[in-house]
Amino acid sequence: MPEFRLYNSLTRSIEPFAPADGATVRLYTCGPTVYNPAHLGNFRTFLFEDLLRRGLRMRGWAVEQVMNLTDVDDKIIKRATERGVSITELTNPVVETFHADCEFLRIQRAEHYPRATAYINEMIDLVKRLESNGVAYKADDESVYFAISKFPEYGRLSRLDTREIRSGARVSQDDYAKENAQDFALWKAAKPEDEACGAAWDSPWGRGRPGWHLECSAMAMTILGETLDIHAGGVDLMFPHHEDEIAQSEAATGKPFARFWCHGEFLLTDGAKMAKRVGNVSTVADLREQGVSAAALRHFVFSTHYRKQLNLSGEALEASIEAVRRVGDFSDRLARERAGNAALAEAADTLLIEATAALSDDLNAPRAIGALFEFVHASNRAFDETGSDPSALARARDAFRQINAVLDIVPDRGTDDAELAGWVESQIAARSTARANRDFVQADEVRKALEEKGIAIEDTPDGTRWKKIR
Repeated sequence: MPEFRLYNSLTRSIEPFAPADGATVRLYTCGPTVYNPAHLGNFRTFLFEDLLRRGLRMRGWAVEQVMNLTDVDDKIIKRATERGVSITELTNPVVETFHADCEFLRIQRAEHYPRATAYINEMIDLVKRLESNGVAYKADDESVYFAISKFPEYGRLSRLDTREIRSGARVSQDDYAKENAQDFALWKAAKPEDEACGAAWDSPWGRGRPGWHLECSAMAMTILGETLDIHAGGVDLMFPHHEDEIAQSEAATGKPFARFWCHGEFLLTDGAKMAKRVGNVSTVADLREQGVSAAALRHFVFSTHYRKQLNLSGEALEASIEAVRRVGDFSDRLARERAGNAALAEAADTLLIEATAALSDDLNAPRAIGALFEFVHASNRAFDETGSDPSALARARDAFRQINAVLDIVPDRGTDDAELAGWVESQIAARSTARANRDFVQADEVRKALEEKGIAIEDTPDGTRWKKIR
């Protein structure tokens, strides 16, 4: 098997990767801030992280993944205050939606989903360590800040020129612009609105709450240890969030915080970064309403390398819908066939070699998808010829299973809707009756009704088969 290599944002180079202990990858992935349902721009990052997780497991490594849920920050407090609810009342339904969206998109569950509010004591302990190490101080506003000037390595990840930072200038808000590279808040003194919505805790510095950056460091090191194998997230988090995580973690421990930093690029809509504030947001709920399957979105996302920007368009989604339909048709045929031949065995071997090499080369999913479609084409051609070798068929099924286990782009042929299934069967029976009575106009009407519901039918010697395509 080829060497597994990843692009490390810290060194700006593709490097060989293996877990430090040779067996288990300690992976931290920045999760959502749960004040609003995550949009598709967020889910491009979560799908990249799912691809990373599956790629690591393909290599035979175990993965211990932490995906945090930020359930206290400026945005959450503002929204809770506007609605007159507690932060818990605001965030609980959003967390449920997030998990449901992940399940729909077949994103594998992480081993840990810590909520920031459950790790307040660990965050306080981390601030105390920083204070005792001389890199944190309490300011006039009663908040505790990290002194960037006391950490000479600051800016290493983002290549920030720290000479441009105004010494002693402070940034208290959680979400700040890149030009505001100044001392950042570790612990924020409580305001009346924080107290009103349950976002304040006792601490050695008085009532307050954690800063956004502090949360991830405390949760990551508590669960995974002081040095992670991989820390992943969207490219927009590189600065200031990940830069600040490195500073506070390494200033506390004296150890590297993460061996590899991996970042996924933006999802664009009409050439603009997808973000809630610009109003061009699409959600998983929107996709489901439009009948776009999880397989189609996964194909769409993985058809572009995770380190390249991706533009969302109806045409691109339609192309992915058609692509996964072809994959699904082939999957059905692969299950029906009873034997293969030498050409099929060769196609299977080629798929495993080429797709594994692609996925091992910085998760090159577009190349792996290309290899999969070459396999589909070659296998269909082999099936059209005479085959009498069951072992060749077994090799083809196994190769297809291994690669799809990473990409997961076979559409779900089943349906959880028993009512829909019953309706489809009744329509097919009505169509059969109409055809037997030579009422072809009625038979065509039934087919159209099925198509309007996203159901495709196929007449075969064994009867009429149907599948849900939209």
